[in-house]
Amino acid sequence: QVQLVESGGGLVQAGGSLRLSCAASERTFSRCAMGWFRQAPGKEREFVAAVSRSGTMTYYADSVKGRFTISRDNAKNTVYLQMNSLKPEDTAEYYCAARNSGSIYYRTPSEYDYWGQGAQVTVSS
Repeated sequence: QVQLVESGGGLVQAGGSLRLSCAASERTFSRCAMGWFRQAPGKEREFVAAVSRSGTMTYYADSVKGRFTISRDNAKNTVYLQMNSLKPEDTAEYYCAARNSGSIYYRTPSEYDYWGQGAQVTVSS
């Protein structure tokens, strides 16, 4: 069982930046592909970014490409989401997710095994 805890959410003005962190409880973190998803009120959970277990492969939703960066530090059992040039439409609850097998990245919620509790990001206009 992998427990994930997000931190770093908050309120920011449009154009600002935030960095989300997701700390994993297990040393097997380095074997997990990781992803970030978000869900706005009344909308379905959507893919944001993913990273392979080695950190060498990343993938982004078109809506965040060029603005967000996913990275991981396997020594610290942590994955990050650096969010720059934030827009009001980025407002959502952000979730990190872990998949305990596979060597590439994954883009759909059903491909992940574990989820964090979420971190709220609010971007004001």
